[in-house]
Amino acid sequence: MARTAVLESTDEAVAGIEDGSTVLVGGFGLAGMPFDLVDALIRQGAKDLTIVSNNAGNGEVGLAALLKAGRVRKVVCSFPRQADSFVFDELYLSGRIELEVVPQGNLAERMRAAGAGIGAFYSPTAVGTPLAEGKEVREIDGRTYLLEYPIKGDYALISAYRADRLGNLVYRRTARNFGPVMAAAATTTIAQVGSVVPTGDLDPEAVVTPSIYIDRVVAVEARHYTVQGAR
Repeated sequence: MARTAVLESTDEAVAGIEDGSTVLVGGFGLAGMPFDLVDALIRQGAKDLTIVSNNAGNGEVGLAALLKAGRVRKVVCSFPRQADSFVFDELYLSGRIELEVVPQGNLAERMRAAGAGIGAFYSPTAVGTPLAEGKEVREIDGRTYLLEYPIKGDYALISAYRADRLGNLVYRRTARNFGPVMAAAATTTIAQVGSVVPTGDLDPEAVVTPSIYIDRVVAVEARHYTVQGAR
């Protein structure tokens, strides 16, 4: 097992992400969004990406900035349209980006299944809706279910509160959101954190994502992001 690399810059952290990659991006709106890693990915230049995230960007920062740069071919998310999702709206309505809508619970569970090595699972969510089209249907104990498959990532970009030098992560409040399941579902997981502390400084009971799932860690200074209103 390779040891987690503690890197000096976000540019170094995202180096090697290939065109056409599937990238899992943490965040629930702005909470837990790995802004610095996404900005570095824009500078890095990878294109034709499939992005898996809870929503399709806010304002013109973070994920929305990546979309605006023309680097994304497809978005897989639960909430593509919000008051401040004007970047995605323009791209989608003009046919310049693909969309796959996945109910939020299924989105999380499909990534969890990928990390747990589960081949597929049945869920009642979306039965009888357009999202059920093309999916295997099965009745279990008198209830109808749809067969759902795991969502795997080539890379995951996540944000955490703190890491130790082994790569164990702790999160802060709602910034935790999708980070843990995405870390387990990706081949290569890259985490930005507020600080990296010596091994042994973290309370083991507080560690949510163990180092086995983390490949690269980079410490960044805390910044506050705001978004513009809808156009």
